[in-house]
Amino acid sequence: MGIVEFSGVAFTTFQLKGAAYQWCRAYELGSPAEAASLTWIHFSNMFLREFVPQSLRDAWRTEFEQLRQGSMTVLEYAVRFSDLSRYAPALVAAIRERVCQFIERLNLGIRFSMAQELEMDIVYWQVVGIARRLKGIWTREREEMEALRF
Repeated sequence: MGIVEFSGVAFTTFQLKGAAYQWCRAYELGSPAEAASLTWIHFSNMFLREFVPQSLRDAWRTEFEQLRQGSMTVLEYAVRFSDLSRYAPALVAAIRERVCQFIERLNLGIRFSMAQELEMDIVYWQVVGIARRLKGIWTREREEMEALRF
């Protein structure tokens, strides 16, 4: 667990205003004193349900389901993948599912080169790092080939 899991709820709720503040305050007052601390995942899911319309969450889920790297850099794709994946938790519930979904939506060349990562126990951000390095290598090789042609 990282800093977000430990401090994210406290930091975020401290900044709430208006209706969001009132909603959070009502939750706190309605919770038993001995209740476990609210986790970031639970808080963010409750917040989304309360303040983001279902139609918008459905649209983001559909966008995630259709997401492909396309013309994005690997980093842009990874950020978009992470942002949208929270709206399709069933598709990326396990680390392995998340890694497979990420790799399978990469552009063909990178996806092909990362076939062995599909067979390994590897975490998501390691996969992102490998994909970024591969793209960097291919870009440099292409530039060197172009320079040799002239």
